[in-house]
Amino acid sequence: MEQLLKLLSVFFQIGLFGIGGGYAIIPFIQELVVEKYEWVTQRTFSDIIAISQMTPGPLAVNASTFVGWQIAGIPGAFVATFGCIISGVCISILLYRLFHGGSKSVYVIEAMNGLKSASLGLIISAAATIVLLTLLGTPILSMAADVNWIAVCIFYARCLF
Repeated sequence: MEQLLKLLSVFFQIGLFGIGGGYAIIPFIQELVVEKYEWVTQRTFSDIIAISQMTPGPLAVNASTFVGWQIAGIPGAFVATFGCIISGVCISILLYRLFHGGSKSVYVIEAMNGLKSASLGLIISAAATIVLLTLLGTPILSMAADVNWIAVCIFYARCLF
């Protein structure tokens, strides 16, 4: 039961602070499930992200389902997914009410501009993490000992065509 409550709490945070969604949320999920709680290894996390991208639905929701399942089976998958989704639902309701009443406000417009900038930075960070994992096998550039030249060639060929 304690494990389920921890899953709910962590994925509620991910849903709550996952501004930008998609690729922007990958570093935050990685920080919590790989580095802080050590629920999955970096390799397993990379596999979870790859599977989450291939399956229908939002990346964060798919990733939460897979991590929850890895940790506590079907109940873990349900609790982690619920935690990730419910915060977004609550935020959407609050934002709808805020924007509906203040859509012409300078403060609301500037807040949205700030959120766009933050999302861009998170997306760039996620892209760098994915490229480093694919080409070097580690998310940290200084820890990469050998470059996988086959992966580099495939990446380069894919970029050309």
